[in-house]
Order: sequence, then C-alpha cells, then structure tokens
Amino acid sequence: MDTIKAIQQRRSTRKFKPKKPDWRDILEAIDSARFAPMAGGFFSLNFIVIDEKDKIEKIAKWSEQEFIKKTKYIVAFVSDPKKTKTYGKRGERYMREQAGAAIENFMLHLTYAGLSTCWIGHFNDEKIKQVLKIPEDQELEALFPIGYTLEKTKVVGAKGNIDKCLYFNEWKNNRMKKIVSTE
Repeated sequence: MDTIKAIQQRRSTRKFKPKKPDWRDILEAIDSARFAPMAGGFFSLNFIVIDEKDKIEKIAKWSEQEFIKKTKYIVAFVSDPKKTKTYGKRGERYMREQAGAAIENFMLHLTYAGLSTCWIGHFNDEKIKQVLKIPEDQELEALFPIGYTLEKTKVVGAKGNIDKCLYFNEWKNNRMKKIVSTE
C-alpha cells in the first residue's frame, strides 16, 4: 500500500473482530512512530502495549469507551516533558506536536498492516496512569485499541472542502496572487 492510499483509507474503528492481531505488526507500527520529527532530535515518547484483559477492562471503564473491552491490544503513548524542557514554555507545545506526528505515523502503519484503531483522547488521566503504573511526571497522550475492523467503512473523501480552510499570505484571504514571470 502506498502512502497516499494509507492516508485516504485510514478510519477510526470501534467494532473489532475477535481475531487477535499479530503483536509484531503492532511493534512495527510503534517503530514507525519513532521516525516522526522531534524538536531538537529529543525523542520524548514511550509506549506501553497492553494485552492483559483486566487492564483493558479498566481502561475501557476509565475512558468511558465500552467498545475497548473487545480489543486484544491497546497501545498507550506517553510523553516525557523533561525531554523538551530545554525549550522552556514552548517545550510543552513541541512535546504535543511531536506526539501527534508520531501518532499519525503509527496509525498509518497500522492501516498499511491491515489493522485498525481509534484515537482515544478522552480518559481519566489519573486512573489510567494508576492502572498502567505511569509516573506522575509523565504525560499520557492517547490510547489506541487495536484490532481488525469488523465493518469496513466507506472511504468518503476528504473532510470538508479545502476552499473553506485554505488561505494565502494572510487569514481569510482565499486568493493567491498571480505570479508574473520576469524572464
């Protein structure tokens, strides 16, 4: 599968087949996350692969996402704020940006491998950190239940119209100036 096809076919999945994915495909997707751009080259992410049923059930409870109970694996993305503290206040922004870039690499690799996920950002940080024994000074970025999608969702095209969100040279200017050749 080429990159453009993976981008266009990636969808959030909340209904999974009971079949357990090959954990090696998940590790390869995590490895792809490491190739995302990182501020100053400081890699600030850690990953937790969860396959224990009792922990999966607790994560479902503390994220208020019942469908998670049916997955065989969850991957937690955790950022270490100490890695970007050299940038001062902007370091927090950089940490979030690089987590997002790594997450996209991860999700696209899952799509490439024929797996599906749903980005879970709503959860009780404190409770999930307790379940996974994540230190208080670490940031739980997101959770990703992983499996094979039960129902193929239609590729419905881009979200919104590019004309509604693309501007040139300044906010709300939707016209590009004609470039005159000097040759």
